[in-house]
Amino acid sequence: MSGHSKWATTKHRKAAQDAKRSALFSKLSRNITVAAKEGGDPNPDNNASLAAAIEKAKGYSLPKDKIKTAIDKAFGSGKDAANYETVIYEGYGPAGVAIYLEALTDNRNRTAADVRSAFSHANGSLGTSGSVAFQFERKGQIMVPKEIEGDKKEGMKANGAAGDEEEFMLAVAEAGGDDYEDADEEWIIYTSPTDLMAVKKALEEAGLATKGAELIMEATTPTEVSISDAKKVMRLIDKFEELEDIQSVYHTMDITDEIAAALDE
Repeated sequence: MSGHSKWATTKHRKAAQDAKRSALFSKLSRNITVAAKEGGDPNPDNNASLAAAIEKAKGYSLPKDKIKTAIDKAFGSGKDAANYETVIYEGYGPAGVAIYLEALTDNRNRTAADVRSAFSHANGSLGTSGSVAFQFERKGQIMVPKEIEGDKKEGMKANGAAGDEEEFMLAVAEAGGDDYEDADEEWIIYTSPTDLMAVKKALEEAGLATKGAELIMEATTPTEVSISDAKKVMRLIDKFEELEDIQSVYHTMDITDEIAAALDE
């Protein structure tokens, strides 16, 4: 794809997280714990937030035993009790790129200080609530591999309709998806936030294997930047990804093919 690509942004975010797998697992576990506690039910069938948190964790290959431990922790007591709260941070990085951060923290003062320091060192600024949120839209995102592993004779085989774009496009429409994008070895389907799990279920009932589902914030007004500034922005994003309390980092930087290539170097 040329020009602005939602996948390019997603790819670089996932790459940054995958590179820090140990820290990522800790964040995913914390997200599951909070979703289980806030929903008041350890059964994902009765707790939509927990179901979404588990699907996101599966997309990053969080082991089943860690998922169970995270759910159990939500209903622990004493030193095992989970006392995290959700906090949103908003600000501007290099070249005026808007940045939206989702955190789960047990110490607001510590997290705020870490976030403010990262912005400051990048010559950015931490803003007030709502200062950049209007530049993003909440969406659901489902990953669908184009191929899945078959038996010994088949090896890798087409993942149902995912092996043919025309068939896949019809499957997405019938499942209630809003849009989709070609992401090399997989497809990314975009949905409304409230339809995420329903679309995922419909796809699976149509014979398609999925590879995780999560709620994201998509930039509605991409910011054009130079390659030099793009590298500065990515360094800031990497810094935020390293913070234990930060769950997700979203930005408005327009990652063109040229910038994606430069960031991959």
